[in-house]
Amino acid sequence: MHILLTGGSGDLGRILCPQLLAMGHTPIVIDVRTPEKVLENVGYFEASILDREALQTAMQDCRMVVHIAAWHGIHEYRGERDAYEFWDLNVTGTFNVFEAAAREGIKNVVFISSTSVEDQNGLYGHTKVLGEKIAQMYADRHSMNVITLRPRAFIPPWNKIVYRDYLEWARWFWSGAVHIDDVAQAVCKSVEKLSSGERLEKPITLVVDGAYEYSDEELANWDAEGAGSTFKRHYPQYYALALTNDLDPAEKPHKLDISATREALGYEPKFSLGSLLQELAKYGPDGPPDPQV
Repeated sequence: MHILLTGGSGDLGRILCPQLLAMGHTPIVIDVRTPEKVLENVGYFEASILDREALQTAMQDCRMVVHIAAWHGIHEYRGERDAYEFWDLNVTGTFNVFEAAAREGIKNVVFISSTSVEDQNGLYGHTKVLGEKIAQMYADRHSMNVITLRPRAFIPPWNKIVYRDYLEWARWFWSGAVHIDDVAQAVCKSVEKLSSGERLEKPITLVVDGAYEYSDEELANWDAEGAGSTFKRHYPQYYALALTNDLDPAEKPHKLDISATREALGYEPKFSLGSLLQELAKYGPDGPPDPQV
């Protein structure tokens, strides 16, 4: 099956392309830039989703869309994009994608939203709320099967434009997050579900969070035996490493409910705080290399 990936030259698209190829699909990427590493058997269109004609052309022969393209929360936090730019790409761009899909007769769409929909007054969060409404409308109007995924922020540690080094990424991940590999897993499982031919009774929206060694009971009774005690119970061998790198063992992570995602997709995240500590111990502050290089 030909699957269009909007914004497919970015971090998530670069991981998804080889995985989709391995699943027997043909990824078609539309992005304003082509990736440094061009893969064989992947189609590339160097264009914006705001270019309606190019978008419609890219969708020809596709039977599914994975809509990734967006300005993200980091662009709002750093003041790199303004309200017009967020609206143009995240709202108008999302409308363009769904309308082009409808005109092409494409019935299956995976939409990458965000847990930032909880921040409805933020530039990014607001546009994702509106994007979800567009997805819902097209699902209803055109009988589309739409799976909306709401991952936490998932920019990987090897993206040096965003993170100076692995430690900067680790301090962000420390309080609870999801690794890009787990987001890719959720997308691939969504593709599997929609490829099965199963008709969704209604669009589904699923939260995507990472893995946690901490139980719900431990989180509810965090550090009952003193600051850092819960961390020490799970990672005694990494306690000194955490302190050396200014990572606070007493900081309580915020865990999200992914029970619906597990049930609907069979999703099971792999990357946890324990994974992070193993990588830090092995690679140091520079972290693991970019797997796509």
